[in-house]
Amino acid sequence: MGKVVVTEFITLDGVIQDPGGSKEMERGGWSFEYNRGEEGDKFKFDELMDADVQLFGRITYEGFAEVWPGRKDDPELGEFAIKINEMPKYVVSTTLKDPEWENTTVISDNVPDEIGKLKDQYEGDILIAGSAKLVQTLVENDLIDEWRLMVFPEVLGEGRRLFDGGLPRRKLKLTEDRPLGPDGIRLLTYERS
Repeated sequence: MGKVVVTEFITLDGVIQDPGGSKEMERGGWSFEYNRGEEGDKFKFDELMDADVQLFGRITYEGFAEVWPGRKDDPELGEFAIKINEMPKYVVSTTLKDPEWENTTVISDNVPDEIGKLKDQYEGDILIAGSAKLVQTLVENDLIDEWRLMVFPEVLGEGRRLFDGGLPRRKLKLTEDRPLGPDGIRLLTYERS
């Protein structure tokens, strides 16, 4: 059975919006101001290589789909770019009808049931990056098995946060806490308690 894994770049004040600088907000690109070191790069590489599927909300999907197809043959990105392009991708959206990024399937209704089917269909990790609204839906339906939070030592002060109010209480167990790179980034990994 597959495992739903939320993987986020997140600030101390909980912002996950635009860490890569897609210009969707004035303070975007904040993750590039920090050095996560070779260990952090290796973590992100291994995380993707170990995954069977990527799951997105529409906004995050559109950002990834704008960048990654054009980087498939980038020699600096190598296996990472090949894997992210060729692996199965699912996007939860009621407005996206005809995705152009290869191997993409749209989930438009019955999201909890469809995610349950993905968990039954795949053995490896089902990775979710960004996608705050989708993550909240999965929290509400108790469908997240693991959280991997790369915490950046910054209070951004604005932007979409990982959690809004009104979510049910979920108790988690810390399974990993380690520094990444020289700039104070921490990797926190949690599982269901």
